Amino acid sequence: MKLICGPMATISHPAFRILIEKFGGCDEYFTEMINAGTLLTKGPFEKFYIDPAPVPEKIVWQLTGKNNEQMIEASKILVELPCIGIDLNMGCSAPDIYRFGSGIAWMLKPIEETQAMVRGIRQVISDYNKEHNQNKRFSVKLRLGDDDFTDQGFFDFCNMLCDSGVELLTLHPRTKKEKLTRPARYEYCEKLADLMHKRNVKVYLNGNVKDKASYDYALSKAPRVDGVMISRASIEKPWIFAQLKGLEDHVDLKQIAFDFIDDVEKYQPPEFWKTRLQRFFTYYSNNFKFSHYAQTQFLNAKDNADLKNRLEDFFAKCSDEQFVNFNKL
Repeated sequence: MKLICGPMATISHPAFRILIEKFGGCDEYFTEMINAGTLLTKGPFEKFYIDPAPVPEKIVWQLTGKNNEQMIEASKILVELPCIGIDLNMGCSAPDIYRFGSGIAWMLKPIEETQAMVRGIRQVISDYNKEHNQNKRFSVKLRLGDDDFTDQGFFDFCNMLCDSGVELLTLHPRTKKEKLTRPARYEYCEKLADLMHKRNVKVYLNGNVKDKASYDYALSKAPRVDGVMISRASIEKPWIFAQLKGLEDHVDLKQIAFDFIDDVEKYQPPEFWKTRLQRFFTYYSNNFKFSHYAQTQFLNAKDNADLKNRLEDFFAKCSDEQFVNFNKL
């Protein structure tokens, strides 16, 4: 069973991948969404979004955008970079994303428009593979659709993707408006895997996997999927993939924090430091008994030096919280 680190805004960058790799890594890393329009206009920060460090051979570039032509042209840039392949984001349901015409909006547009975009990108990847004797993959991450979706409509959409050359589907089995508090409908991952395997298309499951128990439960409901994608839980516990592999070790939460800060400074521009660190420490703080206190302390740091001082102070006061054994988590 493949283990995949999901795409997360402000998180899925080299510093975070380096952290996960220290615990043995995972099979694939999906990047945070790369905006087609901004990539084409060569925005000042785009080079940071397309840095494949430290494991280029495990990278999947996730592309987003609202315009067919831009999406196709942007794929010509991404396919030239080291990677497993390109993934189209058709699952993000954040209001500012789908109202812009991106993310899950692609599942709700006229089918001809979406199909034309998918076929265009398929042609780009196929041409590259033929010219360079490569086998870069083409995938889509999606949801069930809008709240009024039907089974036939959803599976017809997935069949259209396959007819257009998509080789792998990652399903977050919720609708556009359903929040994380609603149980994921893993039965749709199983139904999709059953359908897609007949067409030689793989399926990954995404949603609500946060530990060994939830991992086992998800696979009990969808045993035929080819991989499990984990997102938010990997921020809180960067060692989660090692746990699921049955590795025995301990974690030094203090060292994790300091190493991550150093790598963010190394691989991200100063303009990004605050948002990247605040997002990480929001989840990281859940490891502590007094998580709200820890979170308040870390997120209110005025700069990175202050954050390091606050971490030193926290572990001086809570020295018993520094080391944790995998098997007790």
